[in-house]
Amino acid sequence: MDMASLKDGLGAAMSGAPSPIEAANRLCHACVDLLEIDGASVSLIDGGEIQGTFGSSGELSRMVDELQFTYGEGPCLDAVATGRLVVADDLDSPHEARWPALTQAMIAEGIRAVYALPVAVAKHPIGALDLYRHTSGQLDEATLSGSLWAARLAALPILDLMSSAADRLTRAQVTDAWEDLASLERVEVYQATGMLMAALGTTAADALVRLRSYAIAHSLTASAVAYQVVKRELVIADVWDVRHGGGGAQ
Repeated sequence: MDMASLKDGLGAAMSGAPSPIEAANRLCHACVDLLEIDGASVSLIDGGEIQGTFGSSGELSRMVDELQFTYGEGPCLDAVATGRLVVADDLDSPHEARWPALTQAMIAEGIRAVYALPVAVAKHPIGALDLYRHTSGQLDEATLSGSLWAARLAALPILDLMSSAADRLTRAQVTDAWEDLASLERVEVYQATGMLMAALGTTAADALVRLRSYAIAHSLTASAVAYQVVKRELVIADVWDVRHGGGGAQ
């Protein structure tokens, strides 16, 4: 497919979407259909943390996002930090040492290559487009060009959501846009972090570190552990003292 057709196809996929998030979802699906990749997701990132998955082509794509949040590192965070394309085209390679623990978790999910492109608004990276494959390999010229275009398109629904929310806020109205924004946040993580802070008298940063450490030690995601804490299915002391393995139910 020539570049003009590729651009038209990616843009057309978003046309007529009923909401900004649905437009992002459609773009991710179009990436899978039109580019040489197996999955795609759009992450919103602020303050060096993944705030939520804005769009995805499926559950495994969301898992890529969730794993990077759990480990607190990864290609999408690096793409936003540097404002550049980050390529990990062979996660099995012994030379791939940027995110060792995260890499093993991704391989366990069947992912062998990840490509992260910054999504920028007014030249400021606010998120990333993550593309992944089940096989290793470099992006060919057409796929790379299409990916860069897709990253530019990914900024449009984010801008739509931000503009809609800001416009309605000036009228003091509750809107679907704000509900969409709120749905991106990992509410359980913030609630569980607060519970750890209150119970153990620690800081938010330390509580999140312990939550993530417990998740990694038990091959879970941070969100899954947070949900158990909030539902009181997991003893807070077990999360705090990761060295002992934890895991008891209340």
